[in-house]
Amino acid sequence: MRVAFTAVPDSHLPSVDELLSIAVSAVGGSERQGQVTMVRAVQRAIDADEHLAVQAGTGTGKSLAYLVPSIRHAMDSDKPVVVSTATIALQRQLVDRDLPRLAEALGEKLPHEPTFAILKGRRNYLCRYKATAGWPEEDEQDQLFDPREVSATGRMVQRIQEWAEETETGDRDELVPGVSEQAWRQFSVSAQECLGANRCPSGAECFAELARQRAGEVDVVVTNHALLAIDAMGELPVLPEHKVVVVDEAHELVDRVTSVVTGELSEQTVSLAVRRVGRLIEQAVADQLQEAGEDLKALLAAAPPGRVDELPQVLAMTLQLVRDSAWRCVSALGPRNADKDDPDKAGQRKAAFTALDEVHDTAVRMLEAYGHDSEADRAEVVWLEGATDRRPPVLRVAPLTVSGMLRDKLFGERTVILTSATLALGGTFDGLAAQWGLGGSGEWQGIDVGSPFDHPRAGILYVAKHLPQPGRDGLPQQYLDEIAELIEAAGGRTLGLFSSMRAAKAATEALRDRLEVPLLCQGDDSTMLLVKQFAEDEPTCLFGTLSLWQGVDVPGPSLRLVIIDRVPFPRPDDPLTSARQRHVAARGGNGFMAVAANHAALLLAQGTGRLLRSQHDKGVIAVLDPRLATARYSGFLLNSLPPFWRTTDPAVPRAALKRLAAESPA
Repeated sequence: MRVAFTAVPDSHLPSVDELLSIAVSAVGGSERQGQVTMVRAVQRAIDADEHLAVQAGTGTGKSLAYLVPSIRHAMDSDKPVVVSTATIALQRQLVDRDLPRLAEALGEKLPHEPTFAILKGRRNYLCRYKATAGWPEEDEQDQLFDPREVSATGRMVQRIQEWAEETETGDRDELVPGVSEQAWRQFSVSAQECLGANRCPSGAECFAELARQRAGEVDVVVTNHALLAIDAMGELPVLPEHKVVVVDEAHELVDRVTSVVTGELSEQTVSLAVRRVGRLIEQAVADQLQEAGEDLKALLAAAPPGRVDELPQVLAMTLQLVRDSAWRCVSALGPRNADKDDPDKAGQRKAAFTALDEVHDTAVRMLEAYGHDSEADRAEVVWLEGATDRRPPVLRVAPLTVSGMLRDKLFGERTVILTSATLALGGTFDGLAAQWGLGGSGEWQGIDVGSPFDHPRAGILYVAKHLPQPGRDGLPQQYLDEIAELIEAAGGRTLGLFSSMRAAKAATEALRDRLEVPLLCQGDDSTMLLVKQFAEDEPTCLFGTLSLWQGVDVPGPSLRLVIIDRVPFPRPDDPLTSARQRHVAARGGNGFMAVAANHAALLLAQGTGRLLRSQHDKGVIAVLDPRLATARYSGFLLNSLPPFWRTTDPAVPRAALKRLAAESPA
């Protein structure tokens, strides 16, 4: 739906219309109706203390449209606005490009030049104290690293040590090239492990505390969805006091929050707790936890991966053993604030408590996930993730919905603006609103401010209705032939989005010798370098999977064709999505549409959004899966996509691609 909002100007500050006009002129842009509509809607939502969901297509200029009223509100209320993103790339765009230009442009019209800062989770900052003394070593001897990996980690540790002497921020992202999680973990602490600024010998110069201090003094704080969730749901605030939150890339919010509240139990988590507590309590008590961990290890190694719908007696007994032995270790450690005057011992005890709490509380959650009268009463799902070359089996537990958490902890306390290019699935905001906990509140509005692109003139959506339905045995030969013919018509210039890495690699192997244009596959090199090569060498094609569906921004003639191999439904055996689907059905809803179809619509919209990235882009989106034209749910999926010109005639996209190829100077 489209709703026209008019901003309510403040008596002593310029209106958002005036500020937006100044900002647009400063960045050398031109006024766009969608941007004007959005800036007014955001201002009205802030004034009315009402939640707002805004779908704004690529090219709308949505970051300016929410930053302008956010800055204005910060000036008026003397409280910061928090802007949360899902990706590092958008955080960097905001902090390095958008906000500096805005601050300079608007400074003369406002009480002071707008200020801003980026704030990340504590794990992202170097811990000075841990880097210098007194912390238990991260012993990884029970993991299967070969000598080359151990040597590489040693070199990374040395790089971190050298960098630690010169860094002014302690921000991990300053380290280029990056370092492994194993190496970084030796220099960082979680919020639960931190001694606190008042007790830590390095508290006065703590990088994380300095970042928090800077964030508390600015107008706009840029953070990520995970930290936003931790702040909203934790007992202690992480972000500075605020009343307005802007959630950009809001289509990612539910998944990121779910990741934050997912617990895991494995031989590694138990062994880590044992190592950290071992020298602080009687050996016999620690040995009980070690034995419980070994029982868990043996049980998980023998169990089949997948969802654990019913709690087997042997698993129940093992989880109880882990829970009880972890609690005995906690009790043996004594008061949590003991040794507060000895930072070294306090650090060791805090690390031990953190690891033990994680083991104990996760075991409790897993045991409490069972014993309900019906499927509709179940709150969490437990599943076993099988072993890989680098990791043993892991037992996980996650909530079947985070809507209640979000409703109470995020939306209940603040005014929230949610925006993305993809929010109206099937033409309505209701699906995502329900996942956010806003389904029936009546205290939110949803608007689609459109796109500056003329989709029917700029792009063709071609559905290969004549092809067979995709099966489980890889790509049929007809699909490979179709891909080859489309790429040949386009002269390369193709982004292939596949539902699995196996399919992407199979297509690459089958077509690399058949095609005369360069063909890259995700995994050949870092994704960033592959995308750069794809963008710079016009005839090149790039095949890949999930991260490419959402992470590629290649305007211009290097991208004329986006191929999607199949409707991206979640895997039928995916434990979390299948459990959520069943849970919705048990409560009388349509589980397939609420979970699987919403998931597919979201990814399809993101994938098709790769084609048009600038006003001059043109091209074809080819979906090889005929279900997009024939299945009963096809209307819902198609209504989730931009209004491209649609066809099922194979001759139409080929002719269009050949014309575009002929126009290209390459």
